[in-house]
Amino acid sequence: MIDVLTVTLNPAVDLSTSVERIVDTHKLRCETAQRDPGGGGVNVARVLHRLGSECVALFAAGGVTGRMLGGMLDGEKLRTRCIDIKGETRENFSVMETSTRREYRFVLPGPTLAPAEWTECLRSVQAHVDSARFLVLSGSLPPGAPADAYAQLARAAATARPNIRVAVDASGPTLAAALAGGLVDIVKPSLNELRELTALPLNDVGDQIDAARMLIVQRKARMVALTLAEQGAMLVTHDEAWFMPALKTEVLSAIGAGDSFLAGLIWSLDHGAVASEALAYAAAAAAAAMKQTGTRLCDARDVTQAYAKGERAVRVQDPARFRIVHRESAPSRQ
Repeated sequence: MIDVLTVTLNPAVDLSTSVERIVDTHKLRCETAQRDPGGGGVNVARVLHRLGSECVALFAAGGVTGRMLGGMLDGEKLRTRCIDIKGETRENFSVMETSTRREYRFVLPGPTLAPAEWTECLRSVQAHVDSARFLVLSGSLPPGAPADAYAQLARAAATARPNIRVAVDASGPTLAAALAGGLVDIVKPSLNELRELTALPLNDVGDQIDAARMLIVQRKARMVALTLAEQGAMLVTHDEAWFMPALKTEVLSAIGAGDSFLAGLIWSLDHGAVASEALAYAAAAAAAAMKQTGTRLCDARDVTQAYAKGERAVRVQDPARFRIVHRESAPSRQ
């Protein structure tokens, strides 16, 4: 029995380090590197596991880096299903410039997915969706994967388990194609991703809510979790719109905060939370993740503490009068 199945077609081993200052053409003497499992769905599964969900992470991996990734996930005692591929799983890396606290991220494209390997991904989702109540499709697509990969995976899962709730965290054509499939329950775009999707500036709260609700009216999604970076996040349903300011926290790394947000949202919804509670818990998970270096992600105890200490979500009843402002609760780099 599982609660959530996550799918990651382009996972990674995330390498993170730090240096006093980044200067071109010079040898930069970095601190000892930290390696963590990476990739959208992998990260969501890691957080869900820590929060107590029965979760399975399904991912495509190969080569030495792929074996390293699998070993790391085994070390976290996360249940996994690995689709073996011929290509070498990628490494992504990030560097914290300690003098400015700026974080630089370098993301590689990943190995090319062969047609037979893609077919195996579809088959594996159908085979392992089992009793899952949620399917999470998150992260970038590797070269060789079809642009509508997430739409196809959602259809494959729905065929095997018609009532499954599908959550998608993607961007660009991948996101557009997933939403066009009509099977997405929860979508988590950033503001820039929603702007790209709608080709609208979305500079005020009312326009942002209208754009999110249009996706719902068009039956492309049933719930839109819109992340607003340091300003916080909104959760929009057919009848309600809720805003949650970002919680004040020490920021050691922002990597994986969005994945932790999505995991917190799914975990709370799966446990019967109403929209406002789920949004507050998701914000707490994101804040807890930023307290960690690299892609260590959030700790369950930190999530509980952040949720207990944090503000509650506010219902946006009159968008024309509602203003999102930078406030004391916003994250700060220390």
